[in-house]
This record gives sequence, structure tokens and C-alpha cells, in this order.
Amino acid sequence: MPEVMACIDGSASTPAVCDYAAWASQRLKVPLSFLHVLEPQRYPSEVDLSGNIWLRRRDSLLQELASLEQQQSRQSLEQGRLILNAARERAMEAGIHAPEVRQPEGDLVECLHELENEIELLVIGARGELHAVQTSAVGSQLERVVRSMHRPILVTPSQFKAPQSVLFAFDGSAMMRQAVTTLAASALFQGLPIHLVMIGSANDEAWIQLEAACAELAVAGFTVHTAMRTGEVEAALHLFQAEQHIDLLVMGAYGHSRLRQFLVGSSTARMLRTTRTPLLVMR
Repeated sequence: MPEVMACIDGSASTPAVCDYAAWASQRLKVPLSFLHVLEPQRYPSEVDLSGNIWLRRRDSLLQELASLEQQQSRQSLEQGRLILNAARERAMEAGIHAPEVRQPEGDLVECLHELENEIELLVIGARGELHAVQTSAVGSQLERVVRSMHRPILVTPSQFKAPQSVLFAFDGSAMMRQAVTTLAASALFQGLPIHLVMIGSANDEAWIQLEAACAELAVAGFTVHTAMRTGEVEAALHLFQAEQHIDLLVMGAYGHSRLRQFLVGSSTARMLRTTRTPLLVMR
């Protein structure tokens, strides 16, 4: 059965990831699971014994290195278990019944690929453990996840606030028309007003595309507001969001026209650095 899956690492953003994941699970009425991946490359040995090889027999050194690696592995495993248990308890307090916990070992993206068919929505923090004290940084693996996954991804800020309205950055592309259809059929935003916004020239074709998307959402029961803005995409979206007090942004991972550069290369980090609200990335 499809589920909401939350990637957690024990960073300061983990509580918000848990809360947004629980919020989404309840609205979608699907199970919730928490994923904490043990990545060996993130836990290098703190003791470098390479300079002591000439002081002792090689077998003795290898035994000591193996012992240190085992201790480190056990510590990482226990730390992950505590993180997952805390997340599970938090979700249950929010009303989630029996959330699942997973603790595979390996590469995060590879683990997500193996689980992709089970995921309806992936929830991940914008800033992970390695960037916890850098407010302008984004998680080191977030762009890899966004580029490689083919599921909607909810990227969360460090504080939870239940969304009350949605800004949908629409560009008229086939992918974003499909995103409109997907969201129209989803319970995730049911009952929330949606602001459907295009950035670019307000020509007849653009308005036709915008109104068609608006009509599809309206038929599904949404209250929809449309707008056309000019200017740089990032700045225009943030300005509209601030003016309308909108607390969740939806956009495509890869778009066309002026949105094509979004979430590609350095634009990914720039958008995720500047947003202070959840960002739902559609694929």
C-alpha cells in the first residue's frame, strides 16, 4: 500500500519532518513510515592508526581497526534506533496509528530507489544533520534525491506549521498539467485555497492554459485563485507568497519556459535556501 515516507537523520529539522509527514499521512489517509539510513561513509573512524603500522604486526592492527569499526557500527545503529523510536512516538502522539520504522544500511538515494514503488509522498528536511547550524545551506543529499526520485517530494523547513493555503507555480508544461491532475485527485490539499500563478508574459495562450488548470481544480472542489506575474521567477513567487500569506509552495522539479531552470544545478540550492515554507516538488 502506498505510504508517506519521512527521511530523518536526528538533526534539528527532524521534529518538523515528523510533523509534516504526520500531517500528510492523516490528510492522505495512508500509512506513515520513517526511514533512517545508516551510511558507512558518514561515520569515518575517529582514530587514524595508519602511522602505527610499522610499530606492530599487521594482524594486530587489522584486529584493532575491525574492533573500532564494529564499535562505531553498533553506536550508529543504536543512535539510529533512538531517532526512529522518538519519531514513532511523536507521530503516535499526533494521532498516527502504528507508524513503521526502517533502518537500512547503504546509500540514501539507492535505498529510496528500492522503496520508490511504496512511496506516495516523500518528506525530507531542507537542512540535514551536516548543515544544522547553517541556515543558508541545504541538505547535502537533497538535490540528489530531487533529481533521482519520481515521486512527489515535500521539502520541509525547520519549524512545523500546518499549511492553510497553497501557491501552485504553473508554467503550462505537460508535466505541470499532469501535476494539476494529480493534485486534483489527491486529498492532500482538499479544503485549502489554491493560488495558481504563472510567471511570464500575460498573453492569450498563457491565460488559456491557466484557466484550463483552474477549471480542473475547481471541478475537483478546490477554491482557486489565478494570477499572472512578471519578473524573475524566484523573486516573483516569493513576493506573491508574502503578499498573500501563503504557507506552502508547489512547483515542478523540471519545467519549461522560464521555470525550466528551477531545481536544476545551482538553482536547486538557491530556491531551497531562500524559501522559508514547505516546498512540494512534483515530478
